[in-house]
Amino acid sequence: MSTNSELRIDLNSDLGENVPDRVVSDDAAMLGLVTSANVSCGFHAGNPEGIRATVDAATKGGVVIGAHPGYDDYEGFGRRALDVPAATLQAQVEYQIGALIGLTTAVGRTVSYVKPHGGLYNAIVHDEAQAKVVVDAVKAIDDSLVFLGLAGSVANRVAAEAGLTVAAEAFADRSYNPDGSLVSRSEPNAVLHDPEAVAARVLRLVQTGQVEAIDGSLVDVDAQSICFHGDSQGSIDMARAARDLLESEGVTIAAFAGAGR
Repeated sequence: MSTNSELRIDLNSDLGENVPDRVVSDDAAMLGLVTSANVSCGFHAGNPEGIRATVDAATKGGVVIGAHPGYDDYEGFGRRALDVPAATLQAQVEYQIGALIGLTTAVGRTVSYVKPHGGLYNAIVHDEAQAKVVVDAVKAIDDSLVFLGLAGSVANRVAAEAGLTVAAEAFADRSYNPDGSLVSRSEPNAVLHDPEAVAARVLRLVQTGQVEAIDGSLVDVDAQSICFHGDSQGSIDMARAARDLLESEGVTIAAFAGAGR
């Protein structure tokens, strides 16, 4: 096992999802804590003006920008499981990544990676056909983009086999099943909220490569990035507690892709 001085981790969050009548996260506060921002591309949440503002704020804060495409499901916040034809899904993902690239180009920055959102993210943990569609869309836009997906997922394997650089992700504020998948949000205790408990969980993950599953068993998780959902209750307190604890233990917090702070 590496010493703490050799350990490093990226912290990321899903941002750019606010609109005036649906504010779900404090993007400014979260951008002061994370090193990578998964920025909504408009299909599941956000609008062009708000997304542009998040891109601008991330740029000023030295936070690396990633595209966060999802299903065309604004009403369901992109978290519903949808059956989308392959050609439609590929075009939608390409469109979303391209839109965010346009906004980042306007402020002199680049998109460094892609992390699918919500229902799409969960689907490609196991669904190889949809995973291939998403990976093909990423490659069609820019095969230098890093693919960020759940550690141990089918999507990460498909992306690696297609020649993309892959980064594995873990979740600070979500419960795990014994098989390494995330507990469904419809289940009790699927989302975690206690800052101290989450911080300790994150430190254990970084130091040992293990996370405690909902049944108390330990799951091996090899992750380069840890996500804090911006719309989770207490998300800022959890991210701040985790970052403070990691830094106090000598862990380097740095982006896994691109050039950030």
